[in-house]
Amino acid sequence: MKKEVRAVRKESLKFLEQLLDAPSPSGYEQPAQRIFRAYVAPFCDEVTTDIMGNVCGRIGGKGKNLPKVMIVGHTDEIGLQIKYIDDKGFLYFAAVGGVDAHLTPGKRVNVHTATGPVPGVIGKKPIHLMDAKDRETVVKLESQYIDIGAGDKKEAQKLVRVGDGVTFASDFTRLHGDRVASRGFDDKAGCFVVAEVLRLIAASGKKLAVDLYGVSSVQEEIGLRGGTTSSYTINPDVGICVEVDFATDQPDVEKKHNGEVALGKGPILARGANINPHLFELLSDTADKEKIAIQHTAAPRATGTDANVMQISRGGVATALVKIPLRYMHTPVETVSLADLENAAKLIVATLGKISSREEFIPQ
Repeated sequence: MKKEVRAVRKESLKFLEQLLDAPSPSGYEQPAQRIFRAYVAPFCDEVTTDIMGNVCGRIGGKGKNLPKVMIVGHTDEIGLQIKYIDDKGFLYFAAVGGVDAHLTPGKRVNVHTATGPVPGVIGKKPIHLMDAKDRETVVKLESQYIDIGAGDKKEAQKLVRVGDGVTFASDFTRLHGDRVASRGFDDKAGCFVVAEVLRLIAASGKKLAVDLYGVSSVQEEIGLRGGTTSSYTINPDVGICVEVDFATDQPDVEKKHNGEVALGKGPILARGANINPHLFELLSDTADKEKIAIQHTAAPRATGTDANVMQISRGGVATALVKIPLRYMHTPVETVSLADLENAAKLIVATLGKISSREEFIPQ
């Protein structure tokens, strides 16, 4: 029998809600990074922020010349950026990351300005006024616009500037059971797990045989940029990336594409060229011994995650990818199971306790 997971700690759930609520489109991550930094500071020997905006919490191990282990989740989310304000005060925008043009019309948004968020809506021509052929066509993002209620360009310019970041207005929503929905679980779910690993290690009172670095990285959605620089700076021997992955237990997703993955069935371990074989087996064996349910996916090439750039940083890093099943990726209603988040943190903590040398990860 697999262990039942208790309810998520009240303080941890509050942190998760605050993290998700904080705006963090790629390049605009610092509101969320401030939340992460404040939460992990009491658990770490040192917390630093680099020039890119990556936040790193370090917990030193017991001993000398210890292997460095880096765990990372990215805090940036998809969003929009203001590009042009027309004479009537409507705001035109571009995508930050992979924004689906099908979804944007009719959405409420927040434009994040120097003086605070300005609410707006993405307008759309009424269906009554559309030609039949236009009803079947997706309006390109560059033709969509945000209405903030301004009367003209001059009035709009008093409120917003070209270059301001935009997020979808989306509240943290409790669904049935332990399912929750929000924008930004890609990949604040990973940041949450990284923070919980740091908390659990500190709470145990035990010193690991590794120096641990927990990183909340930036700009992943536009090219794995923060993962690249933080990996280079830390120069880890072992790296674990915590990401989200497509759940295939919703009606319109083909299991042949991404395997059989369901919410509430445990974190996912990827296997493939991006993954160190020994680290994969160590995570898998640990899950079995700790009676933590896990799922598996195949990654036949480099993954589109920070695990990719971490693996090939400097002379190479023994890398693994622990993923959280996610429904409705890159929408304002991304949905996860809280149990999967907690089990991912428990799995990583238990695995860290079994690492003692760099050499064990060298393929034989």
